[in-house]
Amino acid sequence: MTIDHCFYIGYISKTRGLKGEVQLFFEFEDYMDLDLDLIFLEVNKKLVPYFVDAIKLQQNSTAYATFEDIDHIDKAQAIVRKKMYLPNDKMPERDPEDFTYKDLVGFLAIEESEGELGEITHVQEMPQQFIATVDIDGKDAMFPLNEDFIVGIDPEEQVIVLRLPEGLIDMYLED
Repeated sequence: MTIDHCFYIGYISKTRGLKGEVQLFFEFEDYMDLDLDLIFLEVNKKLVPYFVDAIKLQQNSTAYATFEDIDHIDKAQAIVRKKMYLPNDKMPERDPEDFTYKDLVGFLAIEESEGELGEITHVQEMPQQFIATVDIDGKDAMFPLNEDFIVGIDPEEQVIVLRLPEGLIDMYLED
């Protein structure tokens, strides 16, 4: 199995207790819908399969899990900070009507008074809101995605029109 045939779901954040239990942190939005009986961990740039013995999903994008053959904290310590993947065929089906801010990656951002800003390269969820990143002349310009600033979204044309606070984009254009 190679990374090309998988999708990223998160990483192992820390050990828990002495019997090999670990905490998983999910960066995949719909982690509750995932089939987690087999997880691939990236070890030395290769994907290694780990069979899940038990898993307890939490509401805060985490879970506690035990894996086959990992029955001691020393063995668990070896997989901490490893990235987790699942095969592409285990990607949960999503209703096309369920549009999220993360779907805006690749969209062209246009500010009403500034004009074309560029393509959205990243959308990050922060505690209070989502933040979009656009590359403007080699600089990462960031702005909040919220209903007050979004004039319209055209999913067909992959365009988002914004009305951002005055001076926000100027901040990134100054040398």
